[in-house]
Amino acid sequence: MNRVIAVANQKGGVGKTTTAVNLAASLTATKRRILLIDLDPQGNATMGCGIDKNSSSRTSCDVLLGDCSAMEALLPVEYGGFMLMPANQDLTAAEIRLLTMNVGREFKLRSALKPIRDNFDVILIDCPPSLNMLTLNALVAANSVMVPMQCEYYALEGLSSLVQTIEQIRGSLNPDLEIEGLLRTMFDPRNNLSNEVSAQLIEHFGDKVFRTMIPRNVRLAEAPSFGKPALFHDKESRGALAYLALAGEMIRRDELPVAPV
Repeated sequence: MNRVIAVANQKGGVGKTTTAVNLAASLTATKRRILLIDLDPQGNATMGCGIDKNSSSRTSCDVLLGDCSAMEALLPVEYGGFMLMPANQDLTAAEIRLLTMNVGREFKLRSALKPIRDNFDVILIDCPPSLNMLTLNALVAANSVMVPMQCEYYALEGLSSLVQTIEQIRGSLNPDLEIEGLLRTMFDPRNNLSNEVSAQLIEHFGDKVFRTMIPRNVRLAEAPSFGKPALFHDKESRGALAYLALAGEMIRRDELPVAPV
């Protein structure tokens, strides 16, 4: 494993930040060197790691605008053992600044990460819930995209839009970009619609759908308010165990050659 994975879905409330934080902790538990980049102005991943988003002197905003190096913005996460590049509402201003640039605005994050990529086995990027300039920077910097999604009707429509965006970026800005996998989150097997949508995902995307499913779990929902990944809030909870299983599945997949979609 040595790659950058963007955790993206333009639909909000699908467990994207929950996935980024808990997967970072779970991969770290397997002795991998992990960096989590918060690229969402809401700063939820930063808060979920127990770091006050308003007290960080250097954030992903400064990195994108070239005001500091990526290494200068990194903070250690006490409960998790991985490194974090924090974010706060200043990222909104960074996006506006990027939009005014005529050249190279899509490559700011990729360029900033180049000097530190070899320091980590996996770099996870928590993207904002929209296909904006921040998400575009993440997709250009990434090797692959992980798509957390709920198994509901509107999720399929949003997924087709995201897949089209990935194909466009692959055709112009990042030819190596592939789909890391589709992750079914907040899954309830008692729900018929969830099972139907899940079956459609497998039919259309096959092995790109992770076998691991993340259940609805109170401990997962509680953990951010304690500033901890679920693994450090309640390591025996179904949510924590599910993300450990996801980390294991990713590692096993990585040992096999995977053809890009």
